[in-house]
Amino acid sequence: MESKKIGIVGSGLIGRSWAMLFTSVGYHVAIYDVTIDQVTSSLAEVLKQLQELEASGMLRGTDDAQTQHNRLTGTATLKECVCDAMFVQECIPENLDLKIKLFAELDKLVGENTILSSSTSCIMPSKFTEPLVHRENCIVSHPVNPPYFVPLVEVVPAPWTSASTVSRTKELMTELGQEPVVFSKELPGFGLNRIQYVILNECYHLVQDGVLSARDVDKLMSCGLGPRYTWMGPLETAHLNADGLGSYIERYGPTIMDVSSTMKGNADWSLPAANDLVQQCNDMIPIDRLEARRVWRDERLTAFAALRTQMKRKEKTD
Repeated sequence: MESKKIGIVGSGLIGRSWAMLFTSVGYHVAIYDVTIDQVTSSLAEVLKQLQELEASGMLRGTDDAQTQHNRLTGTATLKECVCDAMFVQECIPENLDLKIKLFAELDKLVGENTILSSSTSCIMPSKFTEPLVHRENCIVSHPVNPPYFVPLVEVVPAPWTSASTVSRTKELMTELGQEPVVFSKELPGFGLNRIQYVILNECYHLVQDGVLSARDVDKLMSCGLGPRYTWMGPLETAHLNADGLGSYIERYGPTIMDVSSTMKGNADWSLPAANDLVQQCNDMIPIDRLEARRVWRDERLTAFAALRTQMKRKEKTD
């Protein structure tokens, strides 16, 4: 991948976050959206965020905020955005019809070696890449919000995605400082959301059945499971909670199966069925306080990212 140009289609939160990640390691980023006003506003927001990160000591990369921002260019046309790009990251809304249309347009504009990557969180890449001439170059690189502080990226190929596209994407994500997880095949929701939705379904039932309040359900994670999962996943957690996973299964396997047999599975995630759950969440954090709470969240994720970096450095010296 000789080119140092990245094309980003969509200038919302995810698009801006990708732009910041790519410019932090020296790539030149062209960003496009449906109106030039959106692009201009996005460029200003990125500069503001980079300067805030620099002031707090959390700016990625070795260059200062202004230098990184200078690598970002707004474009008025899709062609200008993706021309000669080595990698294009799509960041448009989670709508299959929109993705089909966009990828068909991208397919006509890019060269033989350009990787076309989607930020989709759930839609399998085969759903919007099958008829494309360059379909072997298409893949999903699904980040976790906010990507600048949460490093996981799900790398999901379509059945026809080439091995080279997979390996090049993984290498690029690693170069950005992200943590790529490479799937051997696609499936709806990939991995992160499949796990997340299982958790959400059980949370829904606990609240709707009057077993726990929404606030106490959240405490189960924030004060219980969450601290465990900060540094390790559920499988390692189980592995360490006994003399290895085999021992854990011998001790708790029957209990897991017994309890699991009482779970209700899919919940009714529609309105008005979920009205009570929605009201309890609104009581916890009123709608007019959501933005302030997002700032609160990001401050803590920033602090955690700093601690994570510190601990990684310590692991290398131990």
